[in-house]
Amino acid sequence: MSASYAGKGGIMQFPPASQNVPLQAQLPLFEAFLAQPVLPGLKNAKPAPHPGAAQVFSELSLRGALGSCQSLLAPMLRELSELSEEHDARWLTLIAPPASLTQAWLREAGLNRERILLLQPRGNQSALQLACDALRLGRSHTVVSWLNTVSSSARQQLSNAARAGDAQSLNIRLG
Repeated sequence: MSASYAGKGGIMQFPPASQNVPLQAQLPLFEAFLAQPVLPGLKNAKPAPHPGAAQVFSELSLRGALGSCQSLLAPMLRELSELSEEHDARWLTLIAPPASLTQAWLREAGLNRERILLLQPRGNQSALQLACDALRLGRSHTVVSWLNTVSSSARQQLSNAARAGDAQSLNIRLG
């Protein structure tokens, strides 16, 4: 049985279904393509991280007027503070937050202040050291820091501490 189609250019006939080329005949074309050597520049590329390997360090950069930045920050921090009571009984810890993030602002933003720790470094301790200590202890599900610049070394320190404490590290840059 054959089919035909009458279009603007005339009649087009299709061969009977038994004469159609099976899809398997096209497979060697794709196999040949996949068997081609990888481009030299791609051979040394690092493999993608395993999907099960969770990222423990995140960074957020907010720029603009202070009020606008706080409006964007409030829902995110609210969600993290509610995580404490719903899924994880540990703290949301804020390390050396900007002076504008007061207890009054936390209350007005609707954050669960009962599950939030606000910590300031003391003496010679840096905010980075305090964040790493808080992460390593494992008493916080998320430790939020406000470090202006995070070097690769600092990122590695925060990541290692977060893994040790089964926590998440979030650095927020306002500016």
